[in-house]
Amino acid sequence: MVGTTEILIIAGVVLVLFGGAAIPKFARSIGKARREFEKGIKEEEEDEKKEAESTKDRETDKGTEK
Repeated sequence: MVGTTEILIIAGVVLVLFGGAAIPKFARSIGKARREFEKGIKEEEEDEKKEAESTKDRETDKGTEK
């Protein structure tokens, strides 16, 4: 588990290495990446749900065609 002290040290190192102007750019990039990742996960879950429903429908149709 990361504590407050560790976060402050990391933030200080990032500030020294990249400067204050670059931090908002990094934050925006991380936010965009997170949104894209969540969007991809949601799309994948929807695709799996649709596929499961269509498989279930096909199985139901096979049972009624006898």
